[in-house]
Amino acid sequence: MTRNKKILLLAVALSFNTVLFAQAPVPDSMENPFVVMMIVIMAILALIIGLLAWVVLGSAQVYLERTKQEEANAAPEKKSSPAPAAVIALAALLSSLATHAEETNAASVTNAYKLSDTAFYTMAGVIFLELTVIAALLYNLHVLLEIKRKKATAGVPAKPKVSLWAKVNSFRPIEQEIDLDLGHDYDGIRELDNRLPPWWLYGFYLTIIFAVVYLWRYHVSHTAPDSIQEYQLAVKAAEVKRAEYLKKAANNVDESTVKYLTAADDLAAGEKIYSTTCFPCHGKAGEGGVGPNLTDDYWLHGGSVKDIFKTIKYGVPEKGMKSWKDDYSPGQIAQLASYIKSIKGSNPPNGKAPQGPLYKEEANAADTKTTDSTTTATPGN
Repeated sequence: MTRNKKILLLAVALSFNTVLFAQAPVPDSMENPFVVMMIVIMAILALIIGLLAWVVLGSAQVYLERTKQEEANAAPEKKSSPAPAAVIALAALLSSLATHAEETNAASVTNAYKLSDTAFYTMAGVIFLELTVIAALLYNLHVLLEIKRKKATAGVPAKPKVSLWAKVNSFRPIEQEIDLDLGHDYDGIRELDNRLPPWWLYGFYLTIIFAVVYLWRYHVSHTAPDSIQEYQLAVKAAEVKRAEYLKKAANNVDESTVKYLTAADDLAAGEKIYSTTCFPCHGKAGEGGVGPNLTDDYWLHGGSVKDIFKTIKYGVPEKGMKSWKDDYSPGQIAQLASYIKSIKGSNPPNGKAPQGPLYKEEANAADTKTTDSTTTATPGN
């Protein structure tokens, strides 16, 4: 071991001397901050190498003293062999010196730091050499510590592995049950003073926090609607959606699906359309003019609400009545047709003579309008 120690110390000394002599800058280079910084780094690394070598050699000496008997039984050549760290350091040092000798003959060029190639690569090579020696020493120290740890733990039973579920629930080992026993035994079932699992406790704490926040928000500060208010808001939203749906549904009707509308709003809308569009030909009260009378029982093109819707939608071009499907929506045409049916039997003055065949409401029960239990015919165009 003494021989190994000397070799390692010699390698460190040579490395440090290489730093000093190989990096000895010309007088002008000492004023270069980069050169000064590199020399300081190399000196620090050399100091670290010395300290690590001392620790590794000391640890190896302790280990060898404890295993002296085993070393005696080993082959003689193995006894005198140098330590791995010394061999590595010495080989790296010799390799670096050879490299530096070759680089000394390289041509000098000007770089960013105004140094020759030889000076720059020499400093870089020395730093790389020192880092390599440090890595080798650290590896050897790790090997020694691992051997020591294995010997210290030899014969000691390994600790049983604890499952993740046991860690989450903070289960106590079965050997500690005697400390948890409360002394109560029920048919062989013992009562233990186990704590509740952490996940259960934290979940319970979260429910308490949630309850406090809920109580404050909904019943103290009233910053959020309670269940009754939520119901009322939902009803209002549903009514808005229903109104929008009915508006769209009213325009989805045609001559095969239209129904007679009895709502006052629908009839008023139909009357407004009639008074602005239909009265020039059929009179203000539906008594007739250029067009036929809309208040009697005689119809040229059918008197049901579907027939009236169809007549308004497509018109009668051969008799001068235009199609209104491009002027009014299907819902508006349904309102107009329902209004025309509603004025049947109003008998306005100056009514035009009947035109077309008699329309019998009994044959079209779906379009009848019952008033005082009496079925009456509805007009059409």
